[in-house]
Amino acid sequence: MAKKVDITNHVLVPKHVKLSEKEKNEILEKYKITLSELPRISINDPAIKDTEITTKDVVKIIRESPTAKETVYYRRVVK
Repeated sequence: MAKKVDITNHVLVPKHVKLSEKEKNEILEKYKITLSELPRISINDPAIKDTEITTKDVVKIIRESPTAKETVYYRRVVK
C-alpha cells in the first residue's frame, strides 16, 4: 500500500497561511482592491487541500527569493 506524502513539507512548496478576516480587510484596503480582483487558488490545490481553508478565505503565500529573501503573494480561494 502506498504511503501518503505530506507535500507541505517539501522544499519546493512555499508556505501557505490563511489570513484572518482583519488581515484580509487590511490587504484589500492597502492595495485598494476588491476580493474578486485577487488572483485565485483552487480549494483543491494540494498545498491547501488538507487544511481548514474555505472558499471565502484569502491565502498568503510566502516564497523564498534569492534577491529579496522572500516574496509574498495573496490568493483568494475558489472552487
